[in-house]
Amino acid sequence: MRTTGWVIAGTVMAGAVLSMGASAQPTGARPAATRHAANTPPVVIELFTAQGCGSCLEANAAVERAAAEPGVIALTYGVDYWDYLGWTDTFAQPEFSERQRAYRAALRLRGVSTPEVVIDGRRQMSGARAAELEAAIDEEASRLNWPPQIEFRETGDRVGIGSGRAPVGGAEVIAVTYTPGPQVVQVRSGENRGQSVRHMNVVRDIKRLGDWRGRPVLYVLPEVRSGEALAILVQTKTDRRIIGAKIRS
Repeated sequence: MRTTGWVIAGTVMAGAVLSMGASAQPTGARPAATRHAANTPPVVIELFTAQGCGSCLEANAAVERAAAEPGVIALTYGVDYWDYLGWTDTFAQPEFSERQRAYRAALRLRGVSTPEVVIDGRRQMSGARAAELEAAIDEEASRLNWPPQIEFRETGDRVGIGSGRAPVGGAEVIAVTYTPGPQVVQVRSGENRGQSVRHMNVVRDIKRLGDWRGRPVLYVLPEVRSGEALAILVQTKTDRRIIGAKIRS
């Protein structure tokens, strides 16, 4: 559900100026020192993992370390296609596997696998090597981009997306509900039998709020239970790039 006519203070004019200025600005990278600046858009890393995947534990740990850094939004999705090995993943949902398959198509990959980390919807890697993941996050943070402003209403039930340059093919606004912090699951069967599998920022639900076409729009947020947090992603429809993100804890 969405309500038109909403305007973030100063957003319409600032967004219009920003959009005009953006086309004239250079496309080079920002200095690395700006990665954690307050006005730098966060880098979103999405880990697709499974409790029954023996090679996923190292990637889980690498993403947890990355999640502790400023300027990073880390989200963990449990996928269900490893359940056949004898352990049913307690966090997996079919929608999460479908989201990974959508990235496969957008990134033109031959198939899906775990562990897989998708960074800002632009690139993917196994995530098992912490140094490579860190370098990839730094590279994504150095991109010049002008995200739309994302502002949560004080009432907590709505979020506004400001004006900006809409991507070709349009974008959509997605609400990701997750449990912040680490969670540990004792796996009793399958490939990780007897091990404690640790996950960070486990995703509980994904909901599409609506389209964003470059003009300010106000969206109704899904209800969130106590102890859960919400991440808002503005994502292109065609190549699945994430062009804006913000969390509400």
